[in-house]
Amino acid sequence: MFYREAGQYSTDYKQDQAIFPIRQDRIGVILILLLAVFAVPFVASEYIISSLMIPFLILALAALGLNILTGYAGQLSLGTGGFMAVGAFAAYKFATAFTWMPIIPTLILSGIVAAAVGIAFGIPSLRIKGFYLAVATLAAQFFIEWLFIKVGWFTNYSPSGVITAPQLSIFGFDLISPVSKYLFTLGIVAVLALATKNIVRSHIGRGWMAIRDMDIAAEIVGFRPLQTKLSAFAVSSFLCGVAGALWAFIHLGTVEPEAFGINRSFSILFMIIIGGLGSILGAFIGAAFITLLPIFLNNVPPMLGLDIGVELVSHLEFMIFGILIVFFLIVEPHGLARLWTIGKDKLRSWPFPY
Repeated sequence: MFYREAGQYSTDYKQDQAIFPIRQDRIGVILILLLAVFAVPFVASEYIISSLMIPFLILALAALGLNILTGYAGQLSLGTGGFMAVGAFAAYKFATAFTWMPIIPTLILSGIVAAAVGIAFGIPSLRIKGFYLAVATLAAQFFIEWLFIKVGWFTNYSPSGVITAPQLSIFGFDLISPVSKYLFTLGIVAVLALATKNIVRSHIGRGWMAIRDMDIAAEIVGFRPLQTKLSAFAVSSFLCGVAGALWAFIHLGTVEPEAFGINRSFSILFMIIIGGLGSILGAFIGAAFITLLPIFLNNVPPMLGLDIGVELVSHLEFMIFGILIVFFLIVEPHGLARLWTIGKDKLRSWPFPY
């Protein structure tokens, strides 16, 4: 009975159009943010923050970008890793060319460069879709990875082809400790997730969903297919570019083009399929699942007395991912986020069946 909106009334349009119209949802989101800001840095160890929390937030941002393109706009993409690489190497070039530039403008500019590249590779989406568009974005993935390996200008002619992030600082504070990096990443992801939620609820997001459901009907009612699809590519690539820059600058500190290979693109695609297509929450749930599953397979079997090798664990990961993808595509195409929504709906009507 605690999740019930009885007695909560909207008295103006602003309240009626709120992102979280139910008071319990607002309280829940605030509590989660408070725990993430004040509890995690003091409770979790530096290892957990560096190896678990920061990668989870960055991968959730990349999954959010892919969900914009695939989940909301219906444009299947296999080039997420390539767009992340564009953001990472663009941020590196900006940071080394303009050493006075703070980290936040660097991230924004890297996202803009990734958005421009995404628009360039999104132009064929007006003529092709489905499997053929997936192949086109896959070609973008391989071309971008090859470009960063072969052209030394992107790495400042580093002999190893590896970029190393310079010292990061914000408002005069150096981002050295894992806690400071975690809080910075959390702030960036929270702001971009909130902005994405508002875009999805606007006329831009409605255009994406109209194109996804039936592009011919969307064009008839007034949506411009090219403009709508390219806006989805731009926003998606911007988020993926920022995620790639955070992965290189905050998480690893040094990165090579192979780190954003095809396996990265597939893992992010698995996140949105398992978490839920067309859902902001699904991106975070899918990222949490993909991040926690290897840790679960590495730690739980030894606790049960089972001796499982590293190779078997890696194979089990792929097997479980494949089984879950097939399961969700057949049983619940909207993923774990849909199960969460169903649970909330049941709480709202409990104990009455209607």
